Amino acid sequence: MELSKVTLEIFTKLEQKWLCHCENNKKTRVLSIDGGGTTGIIAGASLVHLEDQIRLKTGDSKAQIADFFDIVTGTGIGALLAAMLTANDGSGRPLYTARNAVKFLGENNGNMFKFKNVGIFRQRRRFSGRSMDKVLKEALRREDGKVLTLKDTCKPLLVPCFDLNSSAPFVFSRADASESPSFDFELWKVCRATSATPSLFKPFQLMSVDGKTSCLAVDGGLVMNNPTAAAVTHVLHNKRDFPSVNGVEDLLVLSLGNGPLSSPSNRRLRHNGECSTSSVVDIVLDGVSETVDQMLGNAFCWNRTDYVRIQANGLGVVGPRMEEVVKERGVESLPFGGKRLLAETNGERIESFVQRLVASGKSSLPPSPCKESAVSPLANGR
Repeated sequence: MELSKVTLEIFTKLEQKWLCHCENNKKTRVLSIDGGGTTGIIAGASLVHLEDQIRLKTGDSKAQIADFFDIVTGTGIGALLAAMLTANDGSGRPLYTARNAVKFLGENNGNMFKFKNVGIFRQRRRFSGRSMDKVLKEALRREDGKVLTLKDTCKPLLVPCFDLNSSAPFVFSRADASESPSFDFELWKVCRATSATPSLFKPFQLMSVDGKTSCLAVDGGLVMNNPTAAAVTHVLHNKRDFPSVNGVEDLLVLSLGNGPLSSPSNRRLRHNGECSTSSVVDIVLDGVSETVDQMLGNAFCWNRTDYVRIQANGLGVVGPRMEEVVKERGVESLPFGGKRLLAETNGERIESFVQRLVASGKSSLPPSPCKESAVSPLANGR
């Protein structure tokens, strides 16, 4: 009897270990969308192709990006795309398809970024905050009129900005919002905060839904134009939402760039050995994004197919159309510095990624938030 009991305990532990191993084989899927620019053409084209491929490979014409990713993050125009793709329409489904989100941004781009003259002699030009507010409120409001907050997302969402009150990065997250109403903010205000580019918009003041937390925000791109590292860090430390993630080997990451921020004239200045002030700013912002890509390339060097970065290679035409973005050859960061031009196009790289995405099945995370105690260490200094 004692031998049978010991044998039973051994086989029970082996079974538990095997089941745990099977569960851990399902990777957590991360989607990150860069800020930069006002059109988001590269990210937009990539998202449309991504969703089209998901539908093609699953045979489900209603499948959406949020069905196959466990967390989405974005900065600036990328944050608006991320919010539109994860906002809950009231039935547990995303408010927008990728194609509808990109179409909305295209149709409303002129109103989002409408210039007005300011100053005593009205000689300075700045984007109209009021016009931007109106578009964002329309984009992130349900048909029944409900104003959505961070808690009203189908999947975990991360959006960074820089808080002038604390002189530190501030990361809006659904995990924080679900933990306390003091960290729940209206979704349109979150997107407005991360888009408040200095000199083009005034800093944006926003309050949490309970009025206890305030933030005087400027553009999240200043500190996290490529928010992929913030998303990876969040997943690695948020054991409540992602208990099976122990390292990058448990992740599948798709990072979408929005092209270099510098203009052709600024790039020529760099090559001539001279840098204007605007060129220096562009170098800093581009450098932040590229440094994050380089770091993640190193982190995933032993499993490189688990991390895919889609970015313009700089050889195409200025202001490419969506189909040109997908057909352009991709670039990849090398483990110890530099980049290489790949044989595959951006579209082909997305298709290969979707093959793995679909093979691992739909996201297992619940569509609506539950009580969460673990939050990102980057979020709000906690």
